[in-house]
Amino acid sequence: MKPIHIVGGGLAGSEAAWQIARRGVPVVLHEMRPVRGTDAHKTDGLAELVCSNSFRSDDAEANAVGLLHAEMRMADSLIMKMGDTHQVPAGGALAVDREGFSQAVTAALESHPLVTIDRDEVAGLPPEDWDNVIVATGPLTSAALAEAIRGVTGEDSLAFFDAIAPIVHFDSIDRSIAWFQSRYDKPGPGGTGADYLNCPMTEDEYNAFVDALIAGDKTEFKEWEANTPYFDGCLPIEIMAARGRETLRYGPMKPVGLTNPNNPTVKAYAIVQLRQDNALGTLYNIVGFQTKLKYAAQTAVLRMIPGLQNAEFARLGGLHRNTFLNSPKLLDPTLRLKAMPRLRFAGQITGCEGYVESASIGLLAGRFAVAERLGEALSPPPATTAFGALLGHITGGHLVAEDGPTRSFQPMNVNFGLFPPVDVPKVPGQRLRGAEKTLAKKRALTGRARADAAQWLAEAVAQAAE
Repeated sequence: MKPIHIVGGGLAGSEAAWQIARRGVPVVLHEMRPVRGTDAHKTDGLAELVCSNSFRSDDAEANAVGLLHAEMRMADSLIMKMGDTHQVPAGGALAVDREGFSQAVTAALESHPLVTIDRDEVAGLPPEDWDNVIVATGPLTSAALAEAIRGVTGEDSLAFFDAIAPIVHFDSIDRSIAWFQSRYDKPGPGGTGADYLNCPMTEDEYNAFVDALIAGDKTEFKEWEANTPYFDGCLPIEIMAARGRETLRYGPMKPVGLTNPNNPTVKAYAIVQLRQDNALGTLYNIVGFQTKLKYAAQTAVLRMIPGLQNAEFARLGGLHRNTFLNSPKLLDPTLRLKAMPRLRFAGQITGCEGYVESASIGLLAGRFAVAERLGEALSPPPATTAFGALLGHITGGHLVAEDGPTRSFQPMNVNFGLFPPVDVPKVPGQRLRGAEKTLAKKRALTGRARADAAQWLAEAVAQAAE
């Protein structure tokens, strides 16, 4: 049987390869690292996490990304399996030891008898004799391949900047100032409810910090990057600071749900949180602190944070350019390129945003590709599922507004706004209001989604057995 080819060994490509191989079809996974590096990757490992180490909320009842976790686990996701195996404490989130996670994904695929890993760059379009290809090159697609795609589609890819948060050595954090606590003491998978290190700021300290952020020396753009917009879900802290003096206090530095045991009667004006980044607990990343400050400026500004005055950094923040397709126009409902159906696309290049979103689209692309190879007609997942809601965003379900005009396509995390409405079951004599009503609606959405996802997956299994 001819193999299915996958270009790109990130989260989406690795997940797609796993889904194909588990169905008994050979797959060749092409990864250009270490032959050719990128601006963001540090290793040659598959599924390397280049930004945060968090897969975000693991709450499958009241959070859309937690629901996506659940659906991926139901679909035998390699990314979720290794994420669960290599989790580190992170409150209500699922965070992972990034090195252990990447090494485990790499080992699982390298040891699979139907997976071949080719360490070389696919420059330009894949060869014509590759009749079933998944392009999962992510937001750092090589210039040669991006230009080839533009040549086929006649469409310019859109682009945005994505900034990387700094990582601090734990033993350099002043524990007489910083304390362990999760917001509202909420525990998560592998956590205790005290999973974040919190660094408090007074009003004067906060204002001085904001001034330094705005004035700090920043990375200069190349000419071809100058007009590239940021994605609002991953704004650099200095960009947030420039948008308004209080912006950071209502974003990553919000001081709610936390009490300083070192000074419990005084409420902090702002709080910086750090989250465990590896299983040993020796590294912590600064939550929400993506930045494009130059390294010298970063070191000086970040050491203004109480508790980090003597911080030693394992990695400073950085900035890279992300590229994604105008997918609703270019891709069909099974992620095939309309202009060249032998090519499918998966991951962040399709316009999804986030680790698990990227991996989930890789999962779907792998399932679509292997079904095609085996002569099966796999229908897309229901729009009521997290899989289907995200796929619908990518392939065009959002395009037409009520008044008719077409809206521009932008990257999106999975969220309940992408799901069809649901009726909340009414309980006689009970009248829900406010937060209770919102929670009931979320639980109705997630309950429906899990049931529909289970049915969709069962139907796929039944069809494969015929």
